Amino acid sequence: MSRSMLEALFSRPHRRQFLRTALATACGASASGWLPRLAQALTSEASRRRHFILLWMNGGPSQMDTFDLKPGHANGGEFKEIDTSAPGLRISEHLPRLATHGQHLAVLRGLSTKEGDHGRGTYLMRTGHVPGGPVRYPAIGASLAKELGNDEAELPPYISIAPFQQFNQAAFSPGFLGPKYAPAVVEARRTTATGSNNGNGNADAAPLPEGYADLRFENLLPDQASAARLSARMELWQGLESDFLATHRASSAVGHEMVYRRALRMMRSPAAGAFDLSSEPATVRDKYGSGVFGQGCLLARRLIEQGVGVVEVNLGDFSGATGNWDTHQGNFTAVKGLSAQLDAGWSSLIEDLAERGLLESTTILWMGEFGRTPAINSMGGRDHYPNAWSCVLAGGGIRGGQAFGRTSADGMSVEEGKISVGDVLATLCAAVGTDPAKQNIAEQGRPIRIAEGEAIRDVLS
Repeated sequence: MSRSMLEALFSRPHRRQFLRTALATACGASASGWLPRLAQALTSEASRRRHFILLWMNGGPSQMDTFDLKPGHANGGEFKEIDTSAPGLRISEHLPRLATHGQHLAVLRGLSTKEGDHGRGTYLMRTGHVPGGPVRYPAIGASLAKELGNDEAELPPYISIAPFQQFNQAAFSPGFLGPKYAPAVVEARRTTATGSNNGNGNADAAPLPEGYADLRFENLLPDQASAARLSARMELWQGLESDFLATHRASSAVGHEMVYRRALRMMRSPAAGAFDLSSEPATVRDKYGSGVFGQGCLLARRLIEQGVGVVEVNLGDFSGATGNWDTHQGNFTAVKGLSAQLDAGWSSLIEDLAERGLLESTTILWMGEFGRTPAINSMGGRDHYPNAWSCVLAGGGIRGGQAFGRTSADGMSVEEGKISVGDVLATLCAAVGTDPAKQNIAEQGRPIRIAEGEAIRDVLS
């Protein structure tokens, strides 16, 4: 039986029926020689590597102007909603390409939390815990990197593209899991109307040509470093590291050493070419959008192709480079522009993952730190609002084409399907094949679940 036939038979619609038939005929077929190959294929299917992409929206996106519109109500604002490819699921008119992939989207409209501060909300949503106390909780990306990563892989298990960490740096950290699961950061630089910008608010950075966002993974080997020079550096480092580890075997020291060894392995690997977006045709780069988020989504696709377990792409910063979702004033102009970036990047990501057979094994989560007020303020903006808002799951393990939960006609409260951040993260874990109840041990010796909530069964495929 060919590999292509097995892949077709083991696709989700056919798997159960095929297994029934295989079991029913096993005795008669055992002598045919294909049963051992069937067992091997089953093992491969069960252990197929899964991936997670977090689309993080800095500033708190307005659910009322993206995925939970209220047309006809005074709180609804000026945007219209449009149909998607999934019957009954409607989203913003400014997400037209994403609407064509509605069958992959599960919009969670009943999310309700209690943190309306940027820093506290960022920590809550990214770790599943309120900030404070002695435990340094890991970001969900770090927790899933531990589950989905491969110690022998040539690229890091967790890569964050253009993160804006100023609200709460601890929310982006591996916490008690240690540096082994810290995100490897890809920095962004881009020319803006007021001068060049390196993604950190530095308008004095070296000028860049107009065009695509410049994403840099600074830990890669500079082109001018010779093999002899690199070898000398490695020999010196290994000597110093061996001497240090001989007397310091704490987990932090061991983790630090592993991070460096992984970086060295990556510098020598052809897989590092995934960071070079110039190898992509201009038509592909244009499809994703030339900004940081669009090019970040393209890089995310390339990293998933290389087997990276967790990739994070951020949209929205406060340096003036891309704008942000903190729309206290001029909400509709800002959200329209941000939605254009989101629509191009996210829809292209779904299309390309599906085309490469990777969407079924890649789960995508779209969210920010909170939602925004249904009522429009005197400056044409919306303020912080954690009481009733939305996030979206898509891709592998998710039953798309639906909205789960319902808010009131004015958007002020959740009327059906109320969920917490723990429920969202538990659902994410289940979708990528990880038990949310699995425990890691914190520095204090306390067992901590990966996610404290309950998976939403109606959303899982």
